[in-house]
Amino acid sequence: MTPWLLPLLLLLLAGPPAVRPAPPTCYSRMLGLSREISRDFQRLQATEPSEPCVTYLPSLYLDIHNYCVLAKLRDFVGSPHCWHVAPVDALKDKVRKLYTIMNSFCRRDLVFLSDDCSALEYPVPATTAPAAPQG
Repeated sequence: MTPWLLPLLLLLLAGPPAVRPAPPTCYSRMLGLSREISRDFQRLQATEPSEPCVTYLPSLYLDIHNYCVLAKLRDFVGSPHCWHVAPVDALKDKVRKLYTIMNSFCRRDLVFLSDDCSALEYPVPATTAPAAPQG
């Protein structure tokens, strides 16, 4: 056998990889969309100072494990502020999509761990380092 034939033969015998990525689950789709919405909302607040209506939009801190998130999504979509402002309309479409997914398609997959509506008014600060020891 020639030296280049053995690696080629091994490649052909190995075939395509046996592991294929799993399709997104309802939970992963809800989680990903809620993170995307939160990121887009923060970006909108930072980049749209020329649109005064953005300051009057309801806050949008999402936790899909909090039962109050459904009302929060409904309130945001129903907000009369910023009609016909393209970035806000796009964000409201994403919020509407998340609400539909949570309330219809994935309803049985949801597990609410909290019903603290005030927790959705302000973001929880992310901790990146362990807390300093008390002493």
